[in-house]
Amino acid sequence: MNRSGEDLDVTTVTRTRCIRTRRDGSWTIVMVETDQPGLYGLGSASDRYNPAAVVQVIDQLYGPMVQGREVGDIEDIWQSLYTAGYWRNGAVTNTALAAIDVALWDIKGKEAGLPVHQLLGGKARSAVPCYAHASGGSIDELIDDVERYVADGWPVIRCQVGPYGGGGFLEGSAARLPRNPWDSRPFDEEAYLSSTPAMFEALRERFGPELKLTHDVHSHLSPQNAVQLARLLEPYRLFFVEDILPPEQIGWYRNLRQVTSTPQAVGELFVHPHEWRSLISEQLIDFVRTRISKIGGITAAIKIAHLAEAFGVRTAWQEGGDNDPVNLAAALQVDLSCWNFGIQEENNFRPEELAAFPGAPVIENGYWYPTNSPGLGIDIDEVKAAALLGDIDLAGYHAPYGTDRKADGTAVRP
Repeated sequence: MNRSGEDLDVTTVTRTRCIRTRRDGSWTIVMVETDQPGLYGLGSASDRYNPAAVVQVIDQLYGPMVQGREVGDIEDIWQSLYTAGYWRNGAVTNTALAAIDVALWDIKGKEAGLPVHQLLGGKARSAVPCYAHASGGSIDELIDDVERYVADGWPVIRCQVGPYGGGGFLEGSAARLPRNPWDSRPFDEEAYLSSTPAMFEALRERFGPELKLTHDVHSHLSPQNAVQLARLLEPYRLFFVEDILPPEQIGWYRNLRQVTSTPQAVGELFVHPHEWRSLISEQLIDFVRTRISKIGGITAAIKIAHLAEAFGVRTAWQEGGDNDPVNLAAALQVDLSCWNFGIQEENNFRPEELAAFPGAPVIENGYWYPTNSPGLGIDIDEVKAAALLGDIDLAGYHAPYGTDRKADGTAVRP
């Protein structure tokens, strides 16, 4: 019997299980199984830096809670899991929540015989444009890399010299190190303020004003220098500059908006709705840049996207780098359906990784093309997924995020 007292055939969850994969063990795919033969959904619980903790939340808290639940009750399940740990909006619990949420949407699409974007209102575009990651050890090397993407027709290209903070790392006598320095190249904000505009000046001289360019500061700057950089970049007409401030200093976006027109993409590190709500509602940013698996899944993403649309803010979900094909597939389903979509991040997977995920989205000339198969359109080959692990010790996996430092040893966020 259902809640209204009527007899209905409903699909219910029978169990959830976590599948660890990739050569570093950082990908965790959650399979939500149902009482219908062969019907299951996939979601991403990947966390490169804390994977085992996410697995524990799913196995010990969320998995038992959804067992026996009707798979179609996605909103109520989301709300129930959201408060299940009492303390909420943490990266670990949000990732676990997102995995189950996305898997339920996958099941719902399969039951309907439709891709998820059709359940969200249908296509708002024919394909999903994305931006490339161009880099080099020098400006000349960077220009060569940009030329490669331009030749392939990419619409937007992110440009970096070296790693995050490239151009701001000092060596030799310029570093001015104290006694007993940290074993790392020091990061200097003023050097970064000089080198980054110079990089874009060279790029504009080579490629002209039409090419859309972005840059990721990766929260390396103090607020005052962030404002200064945004102003210095204005002549180069960036598509956006990403995470120019750390999340602890989001109040400074009000100062930025008052003095510069450089578009701001913000939110790679956001997990709490109050981090992005005021930035959107006060129209302080131009792109909201959170990861689907860090904010609670598709259910949360469409709410953020609709809020952003009301205030003229576009989406630019952060699915690059350590991201897996399942989470990318979920992001693309949201991208296809949202009118205020802005850009999607590029991600490159190795051939053996793609082989483990049949139906993974394909990229061509700067556009993602998800399949039109029901649900997310992606599956997992568990034998091939297990082979990706090799002989890694999952129990001993440990990969904390690295720390950049200033000359005196002070840690640089993020």
